[in-house]
Amino acid sequence: MSDPQLHLRQIVGEKAISLVHDGMALGVGTGRTVSFFIDCLGKKYQADELKDIRTVPTSEQSAAKLRSYGIPIVSLAEVPALDLAIDSADEVDPNLNLIKGLGRALLREKVVEIHAQELVIIVDESKLVKRLGENGPLPIEILPFEAHSHVRWLNSLGCRAELWLEPDGSPALTDNGNYLARAWFAGGIPDVYALNRVLNDRPGILEHGLFLDMAARVIVAGEDGIRTLERRNDR
Repeated sequence: MSDPQLHLRQIVGEKAISLVHDGMALGVGTGRTVSFFIDCLGKKYQADELKDIRTVPTSEQSAAKLRSYGIPIVSLAEVPALDLAIDSADEVDPNLNLIKGLGRALLREKVVEIHAQELVIIVDESKLVKRLGENGPLPIEILPFEAHSHVRWLNSLGCRAELWLEPDGSPALTDNGNYLARAWFAGGIPDVYALNRVLNDRPGILEHGLFLDMAARVIVAGEDGIRTLERRNDR
C-alpha cells in the first residue's frame, strides 16, 4: 500500500476492532477509514470470532459492505440504544469536536450516533487541526426546495458557501435525496458553538457537519504509532 495516509487509515481501522465484543449493537459510520474497519469486522464475523453482533449503518454504502459479509443490520426501532458507534471524521480539534460529512452521510451519522453510549472516532493524524474548518469546508445538508436561497443565506455567515455539484453540474445528493452545500471559513470557524446554534435554527438547513461534544475517544494513527485522545467533560 504505497499511499501513507491510506496505510494509516487501514491501521486505525483495524485497531478499532478491539473495541467490539460479542453481543454488541454497533453503529457503523461511513468513509474510507471505516471501510477498513468493516473489512476487519466482516472477517472476524465470518471466522466466528465475533458473535451476535447487530449493526446500524449510517449510509447505503456501509450497509452494502456489511451485507456482503453477512453481518446483521437492524434499525434503531429494534435497538434503541447502541453499545458503541465507530466512525471517522474530516477534522478533529483539541476538544475532540469534529467536522464530519464530506462522505455525504452527515444527517444519518448524527441520527445514529446520538443513540450510542460511546462514539469512537478513527482517523489518521492529518485530520487533527487547531480550529475546525481550517483545512476544508463544512458540509451542510439542505432542503432541495429553494436550495439557492439557503446557500445565499449561508454566505451571510462570514463564509464562502456554494452548492455541492457533481462533475456533470447536477446537485450532489445524500442517501436521503437532499442537496448538500459546502462552506469555507477563512482561517477556520471562529466559534463552533455559536455557528451550531445559528444553523440549527434556520429552516431549510436540515443538518450540518459540526459534531460537538459527541466523541468520547479519538484513535489516531500516525507515523509514530497509534494514540488515543479522550474528551474532557469540563464544558
